[in-house]
Amino acid sequence: MQPVLVLDVVGLTSAQIGARTPALQALAARGELAPMGAVLPALTCSAQATMLTGLSPGEHGAVANGWFERDTAEVALWRQPNALVQGEKLYEAARRRSPEFTAAKLFWWWNMGARVDWSITPRPHYPADGRKLLDVYGQPPEYVERIKRDHGSFPFFDFWGPKAGLPSSRWIADVARDTLERERPDLTLVYLPHLDYDHQRLGPEHPDSLQALSEVDALVGELVDAADAIGAETVVVSEYGIEPAHGCAHPNRALREAGLLEVRESPVGEMLDVFASRAFCVSDHQVGHVYVREAEDVARASEVLGALEGVESVLDRDGQAAHGLAHPRSGELVLVAERGHWLSYYYWLDDSRAPDFAPTVDIHRKPGYDPCELFVDPKLRIPQLRVARRLAQKFLGLRYLMDVIPLDPGLVRGTHGRIPARPEDGPVFLCSRSFDACGGAPSDGIVAMTSVKARLLKLLERA
Repeated sequence: MQPVLVLDVVGLTSAQIGARTPALQALAARGELAPMGAVLPALTCSAQATMLTGLSPGEHGAVANGWFERDTAEVALWRQPNALVQGEKLYEAARRRSPEFTAAKLFWWWNMGARVDWSITPRPHYPADGRKLLDVYGQPPEYVERIKRDHGSFPFFDFWGPKAGLPSSRWIADVARDTLERERPDLTLVYLPHLDYDHQRLGPEHPDSLQALSEVDALVGELVDAADAIGAETVVVSEYGIEPAHGCAHPNRALREAGLLEVRESPVGEMLDVFASRAFCVSDHQVGHVYVREAEDVARASEVLGALEGVESVLDRDGQAAHGLAHPRSGELVLVAERGHWLSYYYWLDDSRAPDFAPTVDIHRKPGYDPCELFVDPKLRIPQLRVARRLAQKFLGLRYLMDVIPLDPGLVRGTHGRIPARPEDGPVFLCSRSFDACGGAPSDGIVAMTSVKARLLKLLERA
């Protein structure tokens, strides 16, 4: 097989490739560069599942970065099992065609249990005493242990949270280069999240975001050189583009004020009561799945949310089907935010009643995505003292909350999830070979995200 390196440079658009990105520009000069059509929702888990299966979210079932499980009545976000994605994945199809095929999956999502030869992904330990011990998971165990021995511990706090930045992508790139050189997989999937951070914090045009573009380009250049050294072709993709944000809508607050959402009082603040609520929204960037318990409440929920400032459209089942999003995991309604707006998960009406997890980094307990986790609360006079106090409590074995995250959605300056107005502001497809080598040129100049699996299979089979 022809070895192929696939780099998922999160947040990269074709419009960003130019003088600030010499490595990407040089790769495009060798092969092909085109915008890629986004799927709705334009989110990590949905987009990656589409590229891996060639199916729409309504077919593969990754309808967002998480959803409400009706059977267990739980909101489950950022889950990793490969089996949650329906349909044959890229690496499964390649192995079916060639039993000798090998693959490495490095920080791409849907990693747990994936039928690949080498894998590594973030996966903390949660001891019974309530602690969270940061670590990675992967297969085979000896590969993961060697990676940790040779490259040190994964910088988890640089992967998500207020410190999120270059060191996490640097570590992943180093591991990818190591894996290419030592293991020489036929297919190597690599996830580089660096652009996601300052683009969401500050907006895509902020000087720090432009610097991040140059930084991730340097990582791409190193990996292209490593691929060239073993005779591998390189493909660069992304999941979405990030647009400037200037507003936030609160669908759960609107549902609560309309008498459709209920909370449960607890000793640590108000908790969303999914059993008593007639409707609630699992918000995810610019898209929200609204789960409505009784059919007779769907029209009322649609009316309330359709009138909410910052909401552009409310999709019923027919509307979801038209966008390739109709699936049993989807809400009875799906919200799409207006351009420049995003949707919060907030359901409390008074910040003094916010749940204890709200001012922390907690991607699993919050019933929706929270980009405020990228910030330290500016209201803290000396945030370093708060952090030091909490760390001291941790080292003493005491229970503590790292409560430094703001409850101010106005801080967020970048967002994504809706289909962009211009293709060049959406995801990108870039290949070191011509379109003839990877499935042909798209008739409209825009590569369909559903075609990525087939294109990569063709590139793999060229040898």
